[in-house]
Formats: sequence, C-alpha cells, structure tokens
Amino acid sequence: MARSPRIAVVGSANTDLTTFADAFPRAGETIFGSSFDLGFGGKGANQAVAARLCGADVVMVAKLGADLFGEATVKNFASFGIDTTHIRLVEGVSSGVAPIFVEPNGQNRIIVVKGANDTLKPADVDAAAEALGQVDAIVLQFEIPLETIYYTVQFARRHKIRCLVNPAPALPADLTQLTGADYFIPNETEAEVITGLPVHSIEEAKSCAADLLRRGFSRVVLTLGGRGCLLCTSQGANLIPPFTVTPKDTTGAGDAFIGSFSVFLAEGEGENEALSRANLYAALSTQRIGTQKSFPTRSQFETEWARRGGKP
Repeated sequence: MARSPRIAVVGSANTDLTTFADAFPRAGETIFGSSFDLGFGGKGANQAVAARLCGADVVMVAKLGADLFGEATVKNFASFGIDTTHIRLVEGVSSGVAPIFVEPNGQNRIIVVKGANDTLKPADVDAAAEALGQVDAIVLQFEIPLETIYYTVQFARRHKIRCLVNPAPALPADLTQLTGADYFIPNETEAEVITGLPVHSIEEAKSCAADLLRRGFSRVVLTLGGRGCLLCTSQGANLIPPFTVTPKDTTGAGDAFIGSFSVFLAEGEGENEALSRANLYAALSTQRIGTQKSFPTRSQFETEWARRGGKP
C-alpha cells in the first residue's frame, strides 16, 4: 500500500470565542448573552485539519501562547493525529484569539488578536527543517509574519518541495518574494486587493490571473465560491465548475479547499482532477455549521464523490 501523503502547514492557530446576544452593549454597560461557543480556528490550523481528515500525515509548525488556549489548541491538533512536535508555546504572549459577537440577525463584529502567531519566525522554520524536508507539500497563509512566509517559500524551492501560498487575509506584500511558490491561491477579494483589478466576472478573473502570471507566478488558482475555481498557467485558463449544494455556513470553505487540494495533488492527481475534488470537499464543508467541525472525513468525501460520479 502506498504511503499517505505528508503535508506541512506553516501557519496560524487561533481560538474563536463566539458570543450570541440580543444586542451589543453600550459603553460601560453589562448585558447577558444568550449562548457561547468556543471553537478552534486560524487559517493554518483549519487547513491542517482539512488535510489530515483527507488522509494525509500532517505536521504543524506554529506558535501559541503558554496559556489555556494554547494548551487546548495543542490537544485539539493531537486529537486529529496531527504532529505537534514543532508547535511552540511562548511565555508572556497570548495565543491568537478571535472574539466574535453575533446579533440575532447574524450581524457580527470580530476582533482578531494575532498574539503568538506574530512570533513565528524563520528560525522556527529552520528548527523544523528535518521534518519539512520529508513532506510532499508545504502550505502557507498570511496570518503569520510575511518574512516567515518569504523564507519558507525559499526553503521549499531550495529543497524542491511543492509549495502552496494562500494570501489570506490579503496584505500588502512583496510578490517577488512569493513567485517561487508552485501555486498562488487567492479568492476573488484577495486577488482584487493584490492586483488592484476587479474580479466580478469570469473574464475579469482571467484577466486578474493573467496579471499575476505576468508578475512571475507559474500557476494561479482563483477560488470563486459558488462559481468554482479558475486555474491559470502559461498554457491558458481553465474554469473548474462547482458542485451544487445547499450551504448552511460557508465559513472555512476556503481553508477546506486549500487543505484538501494539497492532499489530492500529493496523491498524484492531475491539476484539474485535484481542483475538482477540492471544489467538492469545500462545498461539503458548507453543509454544516462551523469550520473544523464542518470538514468531512475522507470516507464521507469519497462516498459523495462516487454518488455524483465525480461530476458537478
């Protein structure tokens, strides 16, 4: 039997603290909320969980605070069977947290505190070099310092390891430091922020992706939500159609796409097939509430893939 793919995620881990209330308190006011939910998140963590549920052996390189949230996050990773050897707990700084306040109409207000995520440095990549050198792909996002992302892209290129960069959330970045990545995977909003070009139609998406290719990227994948995704290379652009589902919560769907895509590629699927599979995996994640808790297992995915005959 062939070994499982090995995926490394160098990235963020947060704790989501969601409070539901009938109204937001005024300055100086204390009110009672109706319910509360604690969940594990952060784009890096979500992508690692998606890759693991798809069947990969996953190593996480991250920084957490030496606090209750940090300890709980490590246990959460371990519960999925994710390698936590290269997760460090940092004294004197909080774990990344995202307090979320939600009104009955669904309107929310979110404050993200990056905390220990901001302390993940190139030295941490070097410390994990032996493990990283044995993986099939390295996955990155923009919730850690840009210098660490640039360094990891160079590390992957130097060691001939496939590298996927998800520029989320979009930040002003030196794109020349990222063109060594094998896949650059923004969504519509991120692509607009990075290029300054609109992405309101498929034709605009193609033009935006072509702009990124001119800047030096070899493969660009634009995720387009309910319209599927667009693969653009020097050979041209190919729209990979979506799978129809009735979504309940689209939170984390992009992370489900990235994590699963890295696994399908590592298993040897062609680009179009891997992207189509990732489209379905992401779509299935929207049928349940939450992020990591909404991601399907590999067996659940394969059952649905077979039921649909692998066709949207």
